[in-house]
Amino acid sequence: MSSGNVTTGRSGPSAPREVRSTKPCPRISVLTIAGSDSGGGAGIQADSRTIQALGGFAATAITAVTAQNTRGVLGWSAVEPKLLAQQISAVCEDLAIAAIKTGLLPGAAAVDAVLRALKPFPRIPLVVDPVIGSTSGTRFLSTTGLRRLRDGLLPRATLVTPNWPEAAALSGLPVNQLTEAEAAGRAILKKTGCPAVLVKGGHASGPKCEDLLITADGQIRAYRRARIDSLNTHGTGCVLSAAIATRLACGDDLSAAVATAIAFLHRALRRGRDACWGGGHGPAFAG
Repeated sequence: MSSGNVTTGRSGPSAPREVRSTKPCPRISVLTIAGSDSGGGAGIQADSRTIQALGGFAATAITAVTAQNTRGVLGWSAVEPKLLAQQISAVCEDLAIAAIKTGLLPGAAAVDAVLRALKPFPRIPLVVDPVIGSTSGTRFLSTTGLRRLRDGLLPRATLVTPNWPEAAALSGLPVNQLTEAEAAGRAILKKTGCPAVLVKGGHASGPKCEDLLITADGQIRAYRRARIDSLNTHGTGCVLSAAIATRLACGDDLSAAVATAIAFLHRALRRGRDACWGGGHGPAFAG
């Protein structure tokens, strides 16, 4: 992911220098709406570990059940939309949910179920990790589902966190270099009305990664970090989005939540880079 070096206002009005949050987080509840990863590296499992590590209580709504390990996805099945909506409603009507994140949403029906269930709770911050498919090549979200995600869920979101391929799919623009990532991020804001997009730079080549936080007021904050050479990168997007949601739940503003989450993920990747987990890509954050 990106670095401790942060630049602000690269395009648009100047902004104060980004500062990571150091305040303790009271025990708050965060809802993750995502798929179950039987290998434990990503999805609900990675989200729950991250939320708890940052001081939150993890409530869950499972969207799909996957059979996977460090080598890839062997099979998966979507949870019936009615049951998905019931899980969300059951949690939000009882617990004091302070933030929500979504991950794998397996189709337009799942997106609509989430929208219906969240309608009574418009003030809860929502972080959308727009999972389209797995790194190993399994596609979870159809073209129709992607369109519904873009046009239905992203306008409700506080932040969307696409990687380069996801940003390209959401914007309709090519993303093969940093300037194109910025253009795609701006296009997503314009198409969806979402107030902020974090375009993650992990797919870029070179020794550095750069993530771009682009907000509707025209500001851009760039987070740069040295790339970590590791096979243990499964679930990076899950960990990052769950960490951002947790810090928002703790009361951080968006830029502080993003900076703290990026630093958390980078520490996890560095500490876990030499661990051996199966025959493929191990978890980005093992706890």
